[in-house]
Amino acid sequence: MNRLLGYLLLFSGMALVGSYVALSRPLTAVMPVALLAWLRFGIAAVAMLPWTLPPLRERALTGPQWRRLFWMAFFGNFLFSFLMLNGVAMTSATTAGLILSTLPAVVALFCWVALDERLGARGWSAVGLAVTRVAVLALARGEGMGAGERPIAGALLLMGCACCEAVYVIHGKRLTGVVSPMRISALINLFGFLLATPFGLHAAIGFDFGGVHAGTWALLAFYAIAASTVSTWLWLSGLARVPASHSGVFTVALPVASSLVGVLWLGETFTAAHAVAFTLAALGILLTAWPRPSGFRRA
Repeated sequence: MNRLLGYLLLFSGMALVGSYVALSRPLTAVMPVALLAWLRFGIAAVAMLPWTLPPLRERALTGPQWRRLFWMAFFGNFLFSFLMLNGVAMTSATTAGLILSTLPAVVALFCWVALDERLGARGWSAVGLAVTRVAVLALARGEGMGAGERPIAGALLLMGCACCEAVYVIHGKRLTGVVSPMRISALINLFGFLLATPFGLHAAIGFDFGGVHAGTWALLAFYAIAASTVSTWLWLSGLARVPASHSGVFTVALPVASSLVGVLWLGETFTAAHAVAFTLAALGILLTAWPRPSGFRRA
């Protein structure tokens, strides 16, 4: 039962990520990306104040640890948010979720380069499938594509997000044994807020805040809390209950949730290209994350 609860928490965490990726699209239609990112970090900074200050028994962070936190914030929060929001604005919620589902393969590739982790035949196959589905989505001219959509540029920005997340994971692997995961999240969100402040203030000049509807503010609050706090808590709580080798399988919930929100709420069209990309996404995630049988030895 404990493991079943863990699986549910992992799936819910990734589904929430897919949902807020999709729901960021209507937000980018109302606010400049710089202002949206800044407000997201600011709201989350207030919500995460309890985790920002160090616990009484936690050792003071060293200089190298602070630098690692900064780079996690720069790539995993600040740059990721700007690339993701611009990428979603140029494509669609459905396409964005499917491209971001390359995360397990991209993280595996970066860990192979930076941490000397073996990739193996399954890993290389997953990387190949990731590249293929991004190409399918970028080159497709799906029905219902808006006039402002630029699929190739949007796909490249979203792949940049996956690369940023891979850098975040590599730095995070070297910190989680020293600093609590929730405090890491709080601190890198605070760094993200500071990095985004000059751009956010510039975008705020002359912006008509009074013209933003209450529903949009509520959606922004959901996006900020979900992205910085709730999805992190769900994922970490799930990991505490199941083997780490099983967790990656549940990233398939990301494209599922983003596609459902895009089609059912935002009125997007699910095209043949999306169907092909979704199939490739599921195969790639399973290849990357499905646990190997006991006794399996890597070549």
